Amino acid sequence: MTSLIGIFITSFIVALSGALMPGPLLTTTVGESSRYGPRAGPLLIAGHAILEFSLVVALFLGLAPLLTNKNVTAGISLAGSAILLWLAFGMFRTLRSLSMDTAGPSKQGGGRLIMSGILVSLSNPYWSIWWATIGLAYILQSRQWGFTGVAVFFTGHILADLAWYSLVSFSVGKGRRFFTDTIYRGLVGFCAFFLAVFAVWFFWGGIKKMFF
Repeated sequence: MTSLIGIFITSFIVALSGALMPGPLLTTTVGESSRYGPRAGPLLIAGHAILEFSLVVALFLGLAPLLTNKNVTAGISLAGSAILLWLAFGMFRTLRSLSMDTAGPSKQGGGRLIMSGILVSLSNPYWSIWWATIGLAYILQSRQWGFTGVAVFFTGHILADLAWYSLVSFSVGKGRRFFTDTIYRGLVGFCAFFLAVFAVWFFWGGIKKMFF
């Protein structure tokens, strides 16, 4: 990272490698794209970006040690588990009434999708750990170019997320025309199931940090 271009490229690649890994945000993107079409991905990432921008500012103010504290990460895991269970329950609850004829792509739900992007990202304890370690290291390296360096790093990072999740959302959203109601409900149910699995995983991780 000896130049601003280097910061941008490496930031993009590192962020893309993380975005490609399955997780709650990817699962939510697939489920919501089947309801709201290709716009779901960019709106979820808008919420994700708002949260990450806030965290970058907080890291400047010395939040990094707090995010690596065992009790704090345990609390994030338990709270994240509750959020994911709530999202999964909401998806399960609507399964019987879902229909491709009435599902959209809806022009409504923009604010809901942005908020979901914030909540799902916040629910993942590994997200905060990543920012307290790798993300903070990138920020410190970028700071030698001042505000511009940090802005370039953040831009590369968010564009990687936006590119991947928009592609996923577009693929799922445009594929709606080939879905029957049964396939559609199965897809949403599958995503809800995996959100519940992530919730259990995060819950157990929080318990282990607190008592073991």
